Amino acid sequence: MTNAWRAGIQRGRIELRHLLRNPKEMSGHVTNVVVALAIAAYVTGDVPGTHVPMAHLLLAGFAAYLLFQIGLVNLPQILVTEREEGTLLRLRATPGGIPAYLVAKSVLVVVMATGTLALLLAVAALLADGPLPHGPGGWLTLLWVTTLGLLAVVPLGAAIGAVLPNPREALALIMLPTMALLFTSGTVFPITSLPVPVQQVASVFPLKWMAQGLRSALLPDSARTAEAAGSWELPMVALVLAAWAVLGFLLAVPLLRRAARRESGSRLSARHRKAAQNGVLPA
Repeated sequence: MTNAWRAGIQRGRIELRHLLRNPKEMSGHVTNVVVALAIAAYVTGDVPGTHVPMAHLLLAGFAAYLLFQIGLVNLPQILVTEREEGTLLRLRATPGGIPAYLVAKSVLVVVMATGTLALLLAVAALLADGPLPHGPGGWLTLLWVTTLGLLAVVPLGAAIGAVLPNPREALALIMLPTMALLFTSGTVFPITSLPVPVQQVASVFPLKWMAQGLRSALLPDSARTAEAAGSWELPMVALVLAAWAVLGFLLAVPLLRRAARRESGSRLSARHRKAAQNGVLPA
């Protein structure tokens, strides 16, 4: 496992360098930040019952959604694409290949997510007096909620990527439930404005708790009145995110190993022939 961690971190660094040298990939993350800032610029008024600008609540929610999206949308797409290219097939012949691969993807996603979050908060603070943590306690909350949130979604994203059929269908299968969670988890407007059954369903998934934890770090305490329980419920935030992290890790490694075992040269060649016939070659 020590060698797997070392190899994974080294591979993660290499993939980060490739990402930073790829303007197309980088522009996608910057575009997400621009879209969040543009939407916040058009939001007016205060959070009901408080003097907190609604734009600040929206920015805190979008910060959580960007972390969630990178783990649950971007990562599965990366895994499915690399599976189609034969990466999992090569991992079968590499000792400790699957754990090292997971470590590398975790390094890549964590840096992507924290960089996107930092860019969003920094630009919002500079251009629109956006929300930032108040005092050391706020920064500490931002750190642990971001860490636990990524631990909750990155392994889950890896597990999803291991079972998705192909890159062309992956985005369609992931985006619909992801967008549904965006609008039902209290990320774009107060969750108390939603019907109680919707709130209860959203509370099962990590995005609701990631957004709530980031609001507690970025917004003043007066904004608690807009929460379903009238408080930040930080112990519950930690408990739910930790539970999803454990579930994700329990699913990710066996599913990736299963996907790697099912890979073969003949399967890979058949997929490439089918893609060529359809006029869609692997990236």
